[in-house]
Parts: sequence; C-alpha cells; structure tokens
Amino acid sequence: MFTMPAEAAEIAFHNKVAVYAILFDAVAATLKTIAADPRHLGGEIGFLAILHTWGQALTHHPHIHCLVPGGALVDSERWLACRPRFFLPVHVLSRLFRRLFLERLQAAHLAGKLRFSGTLAGLDDAEAFAGLVRQLRRKDWIVFAKPPFGSPEHVLAYLGRYTHRVAIANSRLVSANDTDVTFRWRDYRRGNAPRLMSLDPHEFIRRFLIHCLPDGFHRIRHYGFLANGCRRARLAIIRQLLVATQPAPTAATGEITRSLPRFDPTVCPCCGGILRITATLPHWRARPRPPPDTS
Repeated sequence: MFTMPAEAAEIAFHNKVAVYAILFDAVAATLKTIAADPRHLGGEIGFLAILHTWGQALTHHPHIHCLVPGGALVDSERWLACRPRFFLPVHVLSRLFRRLFLERLQAAHLAGKLRFSGTLAGLDDAEAFAGLVRQLRRKDWIVFAKPPFGSPEHVLAYLGRYTHRVAIANSRLVSANDTDVTFRWRDYRRGNAPRLMSLDPHEFIRRFLIHCLPDGFHRIRHYGFLANGCRRARLAIIRQLLVATQPAPTAATGEITRSLPRFDPTVCPCCGGILRITATLPHWRARPRPPPDTS
C-alpha cells in the first residue's frame, strides 16, 4: 500500500483528476524501477493498482493498494521468483515514491494544472508551493507490504468483494434515521479498536460523496506484464516457463463466488417490500474515455 501525507492529500482533494493520476504514475514507476534493479529482482513485474480514497471514518485518505505476483519476468526468457515472504525493500520504495510523486506534483504546478482555493489559495504562488514541497520531502512516506494471499481463490474473493466497494460496506452500518447514521469503524491509532460513529445524515452523505471519483476516471489499473496491451502474450510466456496451464474454473471458485454477499435492489432490506417503478428519467451518458496506457 502506498499513501501520502495529509498535506499532499489536501492538494489532491482540490485536484482529484490531476493528483490521483500523479499518484498512480508515481506508484507504478516506483515498483517497476526497483523491481528492474539487478540488486533486487532485475526483471519486469506485473501488478494491479487500486485507488482508495477513504479511511475508516469516511474521511479523505487517498492511497493505492497493489496486488503483485511474487516474481519477475527476466528478458522474456526466465521467471525469477522473489524470496519467501519478501518482495522489495519498503524503505527503498518509500524514498523513491516520495521523490517521484513530488517531482510530478511540481511539474503539474509549473504547467498550471493545479487549482487552489480557500486555505490553500496561497499555494498558487511558486515560492509558497516550493516551501510546501520542501516540507513534504522531510516527511516519511508510508509504504506497507503484506504477506501474499493464501490461494487464487482468496485473490478472487478479495477482488470481488473489496475492490469494487466504495467507502463503506453495508455490514458496517448499524442504524439510520432522520437524525443520525451510525456505523462501525476501527481506530488504527488506538490498536485497531472497534468503535461506533454517529453522523448527521447530511454529513454522512457528504463524506460518502467525497469518494465518488470524477467521471471516466479508472480506479483499477494494470501494469507491467499485466498491462492490457501485453498481458496475453506475457502470461503465455510465464505459464510456459512455469510449466503451468491456463486455469479453468473450479468448484472452489464457484463456492467462493456464491458465498459473496448478494443484494437484490428490487427488495427493501427493511420491510421486504417490492420496488415499484413509477417513472423513468432519461439516461445521460458521458463520452467514454479509453483506459490509460500502462504498458
């Protein structure tokens, strides 16, 4: 997981398209650069990058989760597995990520791609912005690595349940009425302690809408040998090197899929009443954007 300090997150809040794109680019360049270094893996890795913009209390906390296969393709002719329970050094990733992000952020400011208002209005000034960048360079930027998933089925369950959820799962909601919405959250600063939070309905909706991405922005992106432009050819080479075959659907996969929570939008979860459509609004559709080139 790659995250940014609060000062950078505040800039992102006012410039979502520009800064979220910078975040993706910096994360991808960091992973690919360190993995390609012969002192580490010395090859091409592949990974999925997933943007999350929320913390447990639904506040603005942009960060990127990455799912990375444990190895690299070297010169398209050899598969090099990483060491057990170790992929890449997080302190090296953190420093390079900080540098690449701030370089791109400064370039965006110089090109006039960032807009500031309110308490950030002074950052339009080049000297003030440069001062903030110097401050951010002195901070530690958090990169966190977790052990791998237990099996392909666990990966499927993660992708199906976690990556397509926005801000909060239904299971965390405790109650809702005209005066407040109560939900469960975990306080990471106090040992991950479970707590309840109650918000005014308007504040709850405001926090939730913070995490609705700009129209056409891709929240999940593929890089390296998993990039859309080369994935099929690269995976064929890797399977050949690993003497692996194209995976087929299994009973276990089906069981996990069936176990995922289902929601019928035509049935009220409280009273069981059936939805009745009384009118249909005309559908407005924005011009679709092509996915970003991540190869």
